[in-house]
Amino acid sequence: MAASKEEILDAISNMTVLEIVDLVKMMEEKFGVTAAMPMMAAMPGMGGGAAAAVEEKTEFDVILTSSGDKKINVIKVVRELTGLGLKEAKDLVDGAPKAVKEKVSKEEASSVKQKLEEAGAAVEIK
Repeated sequence: MAASKEEILDAISNMTVLEIVDLVKMMEEKFGVTAAMPMMAAMPGMGGGAAAAVEEKTEFDVILTSSGDKKINVIKVVRELTGLGLKEAKDLVDGAPKAVKEKVSKEEASSVKQKLEEAGAAVEIK
């Protein structure tokens, strides 16, 4: 005999969070589905359909992920781009991954990334 919905809910309510996570994974695998919310369902108030416009991101953060082999050159470029003092720029480079510039335009973010990469740093834009 199959368990009723109420019995299933009672069983789930007695599980730990880790047990529930495992159960969800097992259900996803068994039924070939995902528990992730569909993108359109995550945005209330938007009209359905493929013609719905998605807002384009206008502010970007430039993240220094690594100083690479030419740390001194990277520190110089960070100082030039941010106006920080030598100690502050060195601390920023040593503390990578860290944001060098935040909430800048796409063009400025690309320019900053290019300058840092030319100095030998690893950079990403978020």
